[in-house]
Amino acid sequence: MAQIPPRFDITRDEIERVVAAFYARVRTHPGLGPVFAVHVDDWPAHEARVADFWANSILHERVYDGNPVAVHRDAGNVRPGMFDTWLALFDHVLAQELRPEQAQAWSALAHKIGRSLRAGVVEKMQGPGGVPILR
Repeated sequence: MAQIPPRFDITRDEIERVVAAFYARVRTHPGLGPVFAVHVDDWPAHEARVADFWANSILHERVYDGNPVAVHRDAGNVRPGMFDTWLALFDHVLAQELRPEQAQAWSALAHKIGRSLRAGVVEKMQGPGGVPILR
């Protein structure tokens, strides 16, 4: 069986480095840190799982078997407006850690996935009359 080529040129080590740098920033971020702290008590395990997600998405490694839409939707403290902050921080880390073409390609994929995650959260959050809560 032929292997699917990566979406763009990046190594597993680079993915792990970006994930570690991102979550180092998340832990100290005034808006995102408290949200993650409620759910993550083992940062190395969380980072390894997220690195598997990205290796699956970018390198087609078939090492991640979760459902990130359900996780974010069911978290209880994730709000749609947080995704803009998350993506801006992620883009900043990508620009610092990778070559420009890698950062651009990964950013485009992250924004696409972020839209799906945000939509899952919006779908669950409804105000009076079923009006979606967007912030």
